[in-house]
Amino acid sequence: MKITILTLFPEMFVGPFNYSIIKRAQKNNLVNIEIINIRDFGLGRHSVVDDRPYGGGKGMLLRVDVLERAINEIKEKNNSYGTQRIVLMDPDGSTFNQSKAKYYSNINHLILICGHYEGVDERIKAFIDEEISIGDFITTGGEIPAIIITDAVIRLVKDVLKDGVTDEESFSLMNNDEIKLEQPQYTRPEVFKEMHVPSILLSGNHKNIQNWKKLSQKTKKA
Repeated sequence: MKITILTLFPEMFVGPFNYSIIKRAQKNNLVNIEIINIRDFGLGRHSVVDDRPYGGGKGMLLRVDVLERAINEIKEKNNSYGTQRIVLMDPDGSTFNQSKAKYYSNINHLILICGHYEGVDERIKAFIDEEISIGDFITTGGEIPAIIITDAVIRLVKDVLKDGVTDEESFSLMNNDEIKLEQPQYTRPEVFKEMHVPSILLSGNHKNIQNWKKLSQKTKKA
């Protein structure tokens, strides 16, 4: 799988992608992450990527012609990957969730576009597949949402984690209109400030323990 991220601030991705699961996935050639600077496609001597909105208003908008040029070049360069999907980070988009992460993990080439400034020219919608939001709040730009989405997707890519690890995680278990969350979990010490680990977990009776785990699972509405 390949993930290409279009951003005005490539430096923001250096730390998060150089550690833990994402680092190992790249090292093992299971995922290829490419960070592209939008300014590389900017206009003129100063590599302009934004402009004032028609009709007035505060702030600047990313230009549709700059982004369309970047998208086309990236798609053409990577057409050997097969399935490609272009996603714009935008508060107007549908909310990202575990089902969407699983869907993305099966795409050969995922292209994430990080919005910035006051947003993106509305006409960009003609050149993308969908808009995604990570919640009903505003971040400075699309970089942090793109990091979150990349992390959630990569851990679901085949062979990144051991078989079965993600099968019973929170949000992976669905029951009609409910999402199953993991049961409470405990480790040593057995007693801490008069708070005890449930005795059933210490019983050694695996059948009873499994029943307890099922009964203790939390749920939330899908």
